[in-house]
Amino acid sequence: MRYSGLRVIKEALTGHKGWAPIWRNPEPQSSYDYVIIGGGGHGLATAYYLSNTFKKARIAVLEKGWLGSGNIGRNTTIIRSNYLLPGNEPFYEFSMKLWENLEQEFNFNAMVSQRGILNLIHTDGQRDAYRRRGNAMILAGADAGLLDQDGVRAMYPWLNFDNARFPIKGGLLQRRAGTARHDGVAWGYARGADRAGVDLIQNCEVTGFRIENGVMRGVDTSRGYIAAGKVGVAVAGSTGRVMAMAGMRMPIESHVLQAFVSEGLKPFIDGVITFGAGHFYVSQSDKGGLVFGGDIDGYNSYAQRGNLAVVEDVAQGGMALMPAIGRARLLRIWGGIMDMSMDGSPIIDRTPVQGLYLNAGWCYGGFKATPASGYAFAHLLATDTPHDTARAYRLDRFQRGLPIDEKGMGATPNLH
Repeated sequence: MRYSGLRVIKEALTGHKGWAPIWRNPEPQSSYDYVIIGGGGHGLATAYYLSNTFKKARIAVLEKGWLGSGNIGRNTTIIRSNYLLPGNEPFYEFSMKLWENLEQEFNFNAMVSQRGILNLIHTDGQRDAYRRRGNAMILAGADAGLLDQDGVRAMYPWLNFDNARFPIKGGLLQRRAGTARHDGVAWGYARGADRAGVDLIQNCEVTGFRIENGVMRGVDTSRGYIAAGKVGVAVAGSTGRVMAMAGMRMPIESHVLQAFVSEGLKPFIDGVITFGAGHFYVSQSDKGGLVFGGDIDGYNSYAQRGNLAVVEDVAQGGMALMPAIGRARLLRIWGGIMDMSMDGSPIIDRTPVQGLYLNAGWCYGGFKATPASGYAFAHLLATDTPHDTARAYRLDRFQRGLPIDEKGMGATPNLH
């Protein structure tokens, strides 16, 4: 079934009786050429591009819960490509270009909204750093604009410009950035992969790998053994636990990142704003709620919930930036499990086990990277060579002394 405006009108006039489930719920087969572990955004995007772009068949996605039950549904929906380093910026700009045509490609409304993102400037040194980042973005083919205080005031006159500690002096603007509906992204990729013949198998937890003489043969699951030619792991915060079953210790720590939604308010934020003097970022959903977040909780955890100290810290950052939200009520809080790498950048690479591939270490950048991550991982699985924009995301880069340290924090995962 292909969606269209005419189809919506027809179903509205006939009682919506013609809609069908958007993907099948098949039983697992005994073997596949490709098995993707993880039914989140990156796993589903990988299966989609592997089947639709690289024309591979006999593909399965194994998800221990329901599709989209992990970080793809537990984030603040921001998409952007405002990175600095040559190992990162071309990759995220590639992702941005895929976002721009995503809904037309997989024929599903993911509510991609290029409403812009503004990184606020509070010091002269920060202005210099953002000018450098903006130039790097432009050299990589992205868009960037440096605003002075009047330019920011014209966009958001209600910000606290004269804060004694954090005066707003300008901002770095990427107009093509914005937001997308996280659930819609997962559903769109799942539907597109299913239409290409991919088996999306839910409630199927991987419990072990079968490796013979360094070669991947298949996976043990809660629904039986499944033989596989190639296995790709894309399980975000569960990377350490899953890869341990293959005898590997990953350069990754799992941390909780909380997100928040306020009660519905009248529209007053038409883009995304980040606080340059603290880790706080905010946008406003179509339903009026403020969607915002801040730092990770700072301790290792596999729990999809957070602690009150971070709630207080994020609320303080929001109040310092825009005191007008002080009386808004908080409606929902949730946590995602972040796979924090040693340098804050991701890993898309083969492993020492022949036939086992890894997609991990996305830290804060997982959602915005979904299209490019899926495409690059599918490219790796299909061709055994890295995609041009992902050549720096090697698993052994820490051993080789080639980290991609976007924030300059060193080998300290909880600070990235």
